[in-house]
Amino acid sequence: MQEQDDLITRAQAWLAEDPDPETATELAALIDAGDTAELADRFAGTLQFGTAGLRGEIGAGPMRMNRSVVIRAAAGLAAYLKAQGHAGGLVVVGYDARYKSADFARDTAAVMTGAGLRAAVLPRPLPTPVLAYAIRHLGAVAGVEVTASHNPPRDNGYKVYLGDGSQIVSPADTEIAAEIARVDTLASVPRPESGWEDLGDEVLEAYLARTDAVLTPGSARGVRTVYTAMHGVGKDVVMAAFARAGFPAPVLVAEQAEPDPAFPTVAFPNPEEPGAMDLAFARAAEVQPDIVIANDPDADRCAVAVPTADGWRMLRGDEVGALLAAHLVHKGATGVFAESIVSSSLLGRIAEAAGVGYEETLTGFKWIARVEGLRYGYEEALGYCVDPEGVRDKDGVTAALLVAELASELKEQGRTLTDLLDDLAMAHGLHATDQLSVRVSDLSVIASAMAALRAEPPVSLAGLRVVSAEDLTKGTETLPPTDGLRYYLEGDYKARVIVRPSGTEPKLKCYLEVVVPVAEASDLTPARTRGQEILDAIKKDLAAAAGI
Repeated sequence: MQEQDDLITRAQAWLAEDPDPETATELAALIDAGDTAELADRFAGTLQFGTAGLRGEIGAGPMRMNRSVVIRAAAGLAAYLKAQGHAGGLVVVGYDARYKSADFARDTAAVMTGAGLRAAVLPRPLPTPVLAYAIRHLGAVAGVEVTASHNPPRDNGYKVYLGDGSQIVSPADTEIAAEIARVDTLASVPRPESGWEDLGDEVLEAYLARTDAVLTPGSARGVRTVYTAMHGVGKDVVMAAFARAGFPAPVLVAEQAEPDPAFPTVAFPNPEEPGAMDLAFARAAEVQPDIVIANDPDADRCAVAVPTADGWRMLRGDEVGALLAAHLVHKGATGVFAESIVSSSLLGRIAEAAGVGYEETLTGFKWIARVEGLRYGYEEALGYCVDPEGVRDKDGVTAALLVAELASELKEQGRTLTDLLDDLAMAHGLHATDQLSVRVSDLSVIASAMAALRAEPPVSLAGLRVVSAEDLTKGTETLPPTDGLRYYLEGDYKARVIVRPSGTEPKLKCYLEVVVPVAEASDLTPARTRGQEILDAIKKDLAAAAGI
C-alpha cells in the first residue's frame, strides 16, 4: 500500500506542473481511475537521454515523450552548452510533422532563450538534413531536431547535434544527461513567451542551392521517377530540388504525399517495412517510371526500387550504398569512403580498387560523420551522406538526386541500376546481405538473447564453423566499445554476422553477409540463389542460438 500511495503522490506532483492540457487530462484520468499498473509503467524511471537523444511514445509521465520531459531535456542541454563556454551561442531548432513536434520545438526555443542562449526555429516542418545543414550554415553551437524518424505514429523524439553539424557522441550524451538530472522543477526553468527568431525560407533556399553541388554540371537528367514522402515532410523539398536540377518532375504517390502524423496507409512509416511501398509500386505499375524513390518521414533516409520481370524490387541499403560509391568513383571523388560495421564489405573493395581511403565505424551517422577526410558515408539502413561539407549526416534529398543522376546516365547508355550491380558483382564478388530483425514489446527479450549468445556463442552457423567470435563491448583496435557481437565464419564465402540491439527501436537486429565468387555473367543467377540459401540457413541457426 505504501508503494501505491507513493506512486500516486509522484503522479500528482508531475500532474501539478504539467504544462500541456492534453497530457495533464490523460494523467488525471489515470490517477482518478486508480490505474496503478499504467502509472507504474509511466513512472518506472525516466526516458534515458543517450546518443540518439530521446525517443519514445507520446504520453504523460517521465517514461513518455511530452512537454515536461522536453523542457527538462532542453534545460539540460542549455546548461551543458553554457558549461562548454557557449553562453550566448545560437541553437537552431527544427521539427517534423509528428504529433507535438511543433510544441516541443517551441518549448526548446523558449528554454534556450530563457537560459541566455540565442534560438532560431526553422519556419515549418522540414527534413532533418535541412536542420543539420542550418547548424553549420548559421554558425550555431548546437541544433535540435524534433523527430522520431520512421518510428510508429505515437512516438516522437529529440535529436541533438553539436556545432560541427553532427549528432552527439559520448561523453557529450552522458554530460547532457547529468545536467538534465539536475533540473529540479519546471518552475525553475525560465521560459519566456518570445525572444527567439522564427527563421524564414533563407536557410531552406541556401540548402537547396547546395543540393546542386552533388551533381556534375551538364550530366544526364532524364530519369523518370515515382516518389513517395511516406506521409512525411520530404515532398516539397524533393520536388524543389529535382526542379532546380532539371529532372522531370517525379510522379507523386498522392495518398502519401502530404504530412500526416497518423501515417494512415502504413503499419510502420519505414520504406523497409513490409507493405510500406505497396502504394508506390501500384503507382509505378500505372506510369511505368525508370525508378521509384521513397523517403522516410523526416527525409534523412532514401529508398530506391527498380523494375524486374516480376514487378518492382526494393534495393537493399547495401546495394544503393555500393551504387552511389561506384558513381562517385566514376565522377572522380577523392577522400575517405566510410560505412558502419553492419554495412556490406563491398564498399571497402570498391574503395580499394579506386585507390580512395576507407574506414569502418560503429553503427550510426554520429560516428560516420566524424571520419576525418570523409567524402562519402553510408549505412545499410538507407542512410547516405553524399555531401559531407554541406550536411554532415545522412540526407535523403541529396541521395535521391545522386541516384537520379546515376540512373539517368545509365539510361542514356541503355543500361539500368541492376546492370551496374551486376558489374560490381563480377568485379568484386556477389555480396549478399540480409537481416534478422525481431521487434519486441518486452525489452528483456533482447537482453536475454544477447546474454544467451554471450554465455554460449554458436560454434557453427549454416554448417560453417565460427572461426572468430568478438564481444564488441570490449572494443577493438579500431572501434570503441559498443553492445554487439561479431562472428566470422570459415570458408570462401567470407560470411559475417553482427548482432546488436537497435539504438532507436525495440528491436534486436542481426546483420548477415556472404560473398559468393562470380567469374562471368552466367554465374550471377546461381550465385544469388546460393547466397540466399546460406543467408537463410544462418538466420535459422542464429535464431535458435539466441532463443528468438
